[in-house]
Amino acid sequence: MKSEIISTFAKWQVQEGQLENVLSLLKEAVAKSSAEAGNLKYQVYQGNENDHTLILFEEYVDKAALDFHRSSSHFQEVVVQQIVPLLDNREVILASLLEI
Repeated sequence: MKSEIISTFAKWQVQEGQLENVLSLLKEAVAKSSAEAGNLKYQVYQGNENDHTLILFEEYVDKAALDFHRSSSHFQEVVVQQIVPLLDNREVILASLLEI
């Protein structure tokens, strides 16, 4: 049986020379996203072998909370409009915990 909690795993490959810009913008996105009622976790990891690789791990109480996050002004304005253009690649995987 799957949990209702939705986990998001995002792997970002930041363009050369843009890491500081992305991290600066990401601070705002993390603060505002973490304050959302349906957000359980928002963590950012940096690759050990390539510091331009960022992994974002987020958890939301359910799909409605994730949908709220994705339609929020800070996600659209900061992540989609400002950060995504500074990435070479972006992969997002949504998953739910299997209770086995």
